[in-house]
Amino acid sequence: MDELMERETAQLTPVKLSQEALKDLPEGVAGPGYDRASLKPGIIHIGLGNFHRAHQAWYLHRLMQKGLAEDWAIIGAGVRPYDAAMRQKLLAQDCLTTLIELGPGSVSAEITGSMIDYLPIEDGNGALIRAMAKPAIRIVSLTVTEGGYFVDPATGGLDVRHPDIRHDVENPTRPCTVFGAIAAALKTRRDAGAGPFTVQSCDNLRGNGNATRQAVVSLARLTDPKLADWIDQTCSFPNSMVDCIVPATGPVEIALARELGIEDAVPVTHENYRQWVIEDDFCAGRPDWNKAGAVFTPSVHDYEVMKIRILNAGHQVLANAGEMLSAETIADCMEHPLIAALFQKVQQEEIAPYVAAVPGMNPQDYAELIERRFSNAAIRDTVRRVAFDGSSRHPGFVHPILRDALAAGGPIAGLSLVEALWARMCAGTREDSTGIEANDPHWEALAEAAMAARLRPQAWLEQHDIYGDLAGNQWFAVEFSRWLSLIWSEGCEAALRAYTGHEQAQGSLDT
Repeated sequence: MDELMERETAQLTPVKLSQEALKDLPEGVAGPGYDRASLKPGIIHIGLGNFHRAHQAWYLHRLMQKGLAEDWAIIGAGVRPYDAAMRQKLLAQDCLTTLIELGPGSVSAEITGSMIDYLPIEDGNGALIRAMAKPAIRIVSLTVTEGGYFVDPATGGLDVRHPDIRHDVENPTRPCTVFGAIAAALKTRRDAGAGPFTVQSCDNLRGNGNATRQAVVSLARLTDPKLADWIDQTCSFPNSMVDCIVPATGPVEIALARELGIEDAVPVTHENYRQWVIEDDFCAGRPDWNKAGAVFTPSVHDYEVMKIRILNAGHQVLANAGEMLSAETIADCMEHPLIAALFQKVQQEEIAPYVAAVPGMNPQDYAELIERRFSNAAIRDTVRRVAFDGSSRHPGFVHPILRDALAAGGPIAGLSLVEALWARMCAGTREDSTGIEANDPHWEALAEAAMAARLRPQAWLEQHDIYGDLAGNQWFAVEFSRWLSLIWSEGCEAALRAYTGHEQAQGSLDT
């Protein structure tokens, strides 16, 4: 009887995640089948958050499960003070991660072990520079968010006025940016004859490899033109498209891991869909990610445009309307008849016409796939997370479509409404009078412009660092002003009904 009780208690008590605990994983939870002690580092990943662990690290884990890529293990890194908390949590569990896949009606979990260390977070990034300078490191990969590439909105080049860039120009051996650290490490490698490495962006950014090359080379050129030339000529910066919906981790996700029998301080939930499309341009070799399902192709751009315009811009179509109407998650937005109708109409009439087909998928079918993925209620992807940093995401995801539509003389009513909803959201209150907390690095300026635009809509468009040449387009200005005035006078639901033709008057999620 005592033995039976001990077994039942063991089943109810979550296993605290660690290398030692892998032998005691709950039934149905698979762990690494490879010897992690024999893994050797080949990749440093900077900006190690949930998306990387559910996506790139997972592809590498799958290769290792096949007995491959054992000299390509990942070392985590960061360049910001807040990365220290993630480092502490992951090192405490031997850099293991619980991945929880949430399909419609299904839950499964596995433990991944392709990451083996996490560098100290230091002022001046000395530990990171020294690690990247080691010849064994052949790829430095990044997830630093769409707004982290220091792009000057006026010129499209490096924003040399940014305080962080100015700091790195003045202190090239003690940089504060990821790009300054990469340039410093490459200088050490060049001087030691260690050769270049590939810099691989994994951010949702059009031409992410091109943007990374521009940031690294342009920054290096400000202090060492010969180094800049060497980087430009010898290093690789492959473009890629990455696709997997990965919510932020909070108490709900930690509790879910416990229910599955794992005590993990930073588990990751993700949808049951992944795609990774990569240019095969790696100057110092690469893992065979294609053997784990990644696609290598010279035509990354078409995949990239389809995903960024339909999924990422689609997120912005939903998020601001959802925030205003008190939807908590993206799935909640898709259940709201008016927000869902907005999404469907904008996708089919104003986004899909400016997206080319890729092998096996046309834009209309991809939009329907995204609609199903967004409707997966098991994925608690919050509206707040998706709406974060609109000052980067709208220019990056929505405005290029607007420009194409204006050039083609196509309809822009829906996209203009999306921008008006963002402007209204930045005023800081929902339609139920609850407040919206600051949700953008430039929130104060956005809020000021949003309040000015209540009486003079053009004030919002005069944010030239966001709208650029769009601010002077009369057709867009008229459409935007019409929608914003309607939203302020009659409410978001009235504007959504006017655009979609949806007759249901009750759009509240409480009905």
